[in-house]
Amino acid sequence: MTKKKMENPIAATLDLRGRQSVRATFKLSLRAIESLSLVAVHLGIKQKSLFDHLIEDAGALEDIAGTVRIRQFKKIDRVQKTYVLSRRTLEALEMISKTHGTPRDALVEYSIKRLESVILAEKKRHEKRKKLFEEVVAHWDEGLKILQTSRETLGEEDPFCRNLERALTACLRTKKELASFIEKSSIIEEY
Repeated sequence: MTKKKMENPIAATLDLRGRQSVRATFKLSLRAIESLSLVAVHLGIKQKSLFDHLIEDAGALEDIAGTVRIRQFKKIDRVQKTYVLSRRTLEALEMISKTHGTPRDALVEYSIKRLESVILAEKKRHEKRKKLFEEVVAHWDEGLKILQTSRETLGEEDPFCRNLERALTACLRTKKELASFIEKSSIIEEY
């Protein structure tokens, strides 16, 4: 063990404990729950990581605490939802909640609301991807026509035809991967 690692084992232990996963239950709107889930699925990020990222920023939480309107927040229909997050994130959330007299649930709800701009931007990108994918499919179809013409003109065993067929096989694999990505991303269309 190096000298530096041995100097402060207590700090290292506390850091590890801060990273421990804990469960916490919040009462959130269905929209907030869906937003968190959607971003996690669409961007391929674990909900815990996304949750930690949203809540761990103490400065942003304090800003949010200053904007929460408790009366309006209480009017929102909410349901209980349990999440896994780091101990450090939960402690930061509870500290800011107590300091500003703002309910934990409100801080989480408003933090998740910040994801709406990300979702709307991704929704626009998804529409562009779909249009580009239509072009990919059109090029694929054109490639098949060229392969058919090549086979008729040169014969199926011609090296040109075999190389073109290999290229189209690779394109087919990529086309299928893109189609799968577009399909998985279609969840964002419902937002």
